[in-house]
Parts: sequence; structure tokens; C-alpha cells
Amino acid sequence: MTEKAFLPLPPPRTIYKENSHAQLSTSEQSMYDEVLAHFTRTEPVYTIPNFEQGELTDEEQFWLSRECLLRYLRASKWKVPTAIERLEDTLKWRRDYGVYDFVTAKHVEPEAVTGKEVIYGYDVTGRPAIYMLPSRQNTDEATRQVQFAVWMLERALDLAEPGVETLALLINFADKGKNPSVSTALTVLNILQNHYPERLGLALIINVPFLVNAFFKIVMSFVDPLTRQKVKFNPKIFQDGLLKEDMVMKEWGGNKDFEYVHEKYWPELVEICEKRVKAWKEIWRKLGAKVGISEWDYKTANTHPIEKAQEEEKTEQPSNAIAPAAVGTMTSEDQSVEPQPSDVATVKPSEAQEEKPEKALPEITKEDAGAAHETQTLPSDVMEETMPCLSLLELAPSPVVLILKRPPTAGLLQMTELLLGHLVESEERFRKYNDTLPYIVFICL
Repeated sequence: MTEKAFLPLPPPRTIYKENSHAQLSTSEQSMYDEVLAHFTRTEPVYTIPNFEQGELTDEEQFWLSRECLLRYLRASKWKVPTAIERLEDTLKWRRDYGVYDFVTAKHVEPEAVTGKEVIYGYDVTGRPAIYMLPSRQNTDEATRQVQFAVWMLERALDLAEPGVETLALLINFADKGKNPSVSTALTVLNILQNHYPERLGLALIINVPFLVNAFFKIVMSFVDPLTRQKVKFNPKIFQDGLLKEDMVMKEWGGNKDFEYVHEKYWPELVEICEKRVKAWKEIWRKLGAKVGISEWDYKTANTHPIEKAQEEEKTEQPSNAIAPAAVGTMTSEDQSVEPQPSDVATVKPSEAQEEKPEKALPEITKEDAGAAHETQTLPSDVMEETMPCLSLLELAPSPVVLILKRPPTAGLLQMTELLLGHLVESEERFRKYNDTLPYIVFICL
């Protein structure tokens, strides 16, 4: 019988023998030097724009590593002004959001008690893996739910060994539960896209409900090819060589009989991360305590003494424990659009191949649509417009009402027609979820 596991797994030794970013091309080095010079200038001393006390703190200089600057350059397609702007936006966000002083383990702990997000194990390249179990949702406070997701992402990065810059996300939709709202999901996606670029390495999704699966199949056609390659549905994780059984929970086919007991897992995770970061910062200070120091250098300079110190202070525990992981996701830029004159358009499955002019309909209220339906105010970008289908299409009966900030785009209408056509191609199958055929009403403010 497999022994129960309750604790985070310690990070495995890195598989990387050398720093993959040690050598840049001549043009890349020139662009990197330009970004580095911007944040290290002394006359005048660099300050974060629009902050009364804008001098960089030790925490901020530590965050602005060589690898960090390169991640933002790659995410900005090596456009120096864009990379600098995005870095400064994230510096401002991390201060305002309280990443260093407000979003603490104590603050987010109420979100963690059910184990709805667990950092456990690593993939074959050493990426920390974050397990997400929507069925364990336990709170209604959207703001703290997002803060918890950010805190877990930061801790997963704390568990990344030298050479590992990305994370793995494992989502299991088994067991219906109280999922986060669409607005909460979009907020997390926006944060990931804007402030954690180049961090998603792998996203694995299993037990996807029928309606959610139909939605994903359509939406993935809008996702850029590089991101699409990282997202895998119902993968054969061992046959495909993505993870090894001794790093995976049994729900995913692994041999780790992990059980989330908050009183055991949580303090251990917090302690492991704090020790690792403390050791890294001590080395970082010896290396000069400045912007641009390589993560590879401070993570490898004193590896064995760090591990020895951790072992000496570690209480005797079973070897099968948990390990932190990461999140990655498809995201899109949030756009602010001024409200437009009211318009209403309706799309039905029978109209999927026809182009018909929009026509005015009587005012539709929430009561008219059915009290079970929650309306959402959404950005007009195609990806963000279509995200609500993920939750709203599982609510019965029809119609689903989407309140938009402007008339639906051609891309959204086309995607909706395809989605509805997919859902009703087998009417008998769909009626298991709904007594009537679906249709969606767009109300444009």
C-alpha cells in the first residue's frame, strides 16, 4: 500500500548544466544593455515614474535580474521601449498590489484551507507544478481569490531551480463545484499576461465537462500557435514524457497518494520558500546587490551549503511530499471602450451560416432571461468576449445574456455560431443539459 503524502516535495536538482542565457547575439546583447542601463542609471538616479519615493528597493532590484530583463525583452519581441514600459508597469503593479508586503501567507491563508490550489511536484524539465481543483472553491471574496493565485505563483517560482524559468499548470475539472466567476478568471489572466510574461511552460487539463470542452475547441483556434502548443487536453502525461509517476498525484495517474491536510502542508510550503529566497538574497548581496545579477549565478553559487542547511533544519518526515508548481494561461489585452448606443443582436443555431442584419428587440431584463442567469459586463476583444461562454453556457435554461460595451464583433458572432452549432449537432446529447435548444442574446450598452 502506498504511503500517504502530506508535505511539499523538495525541488529536484536542475537538469541544466549551464546558463542558457549566458551568451546572446550581438544585437540581443546591445538591446539588453540598453534596458539594463535604463534601470541602473545614476545621473540622475533611476526612480519608478510617478512615485514620490520611486527609488528601487532591495526587493525590486532583486526582482530585476538578468533573466527578468530578458523575459520582458522576449515578450516585447526585442523592442527596447516596449520592454522598458512593460517592466515599469510591473514595478508599479507589484508595489500597488502589495506583492512584497500585503499579499502574505497570513493574508491569503483562508483561501488555501481546502487545497484548491496546490504546488506539488515537477515536470521532467524541473518546472514546478501547480494543481488547480475548481471543485474545492471555498470563498466568495474575489479580490482575495486573485491575491491567492498571485501568491501561489510567486511561491512556485521560489521553487524553480537554476535554469528553470517556466511553470506547469495542471487543472482537473472532476467533481462539480463552485467555480470562480468569469470576472475573477479574467483578472487573473490579465495579471498573468501583463506581469508574468514568459512564465507558462505547460498547461494540462483533464476531465473537461462537455460544454467547457466544446468552448475550448472553438477558442483554441484564436490562440497564437506558440501558446496553443503548451495547452494539452486529457494528455497522456507519462507516455508523452511530460512528467514522471513519482512526481504526480494518483488522481493524475501518478503514484503519490497525496492528501491535502492544511495544517501539515501549508507551514511546510511557506518555510521551504522562505529559506530558499533568504539564501539566494544573501548570495545576491555578496554578488553586488544590484539590478541585472543573474538568477543562475545566485542560485548556483552556493547550492550545496543551502541544501545542507535545509536538511539540517528539516524535521523527520516521509519522503513522499508535495512540490510547488506554476500557472500558465491564454490571455488577451484588456481594452477600455466607451459605451455605445444600445443595440441588441441575437444568434441562433439555425442562423449559423446566414448573415442577417441586426434588428432591435424589446428591452430584455434579467428576469426575462431567467433568474438563474448571471449577466456579465465584458471587454469587446474577441477572446475576452467569448470567455463568458465557459460559465454561462452551463446555466439553463436559455437564453444566455451577455452585456457588451459595444456591438459584437464579426469574430465573436462567428465564434458563437460555431459554438452553438457544435453544441446542437447532437440534439439528444445536448438535451441532457438543457430542455430547450440554446441561443445567446447580446445586449450592447
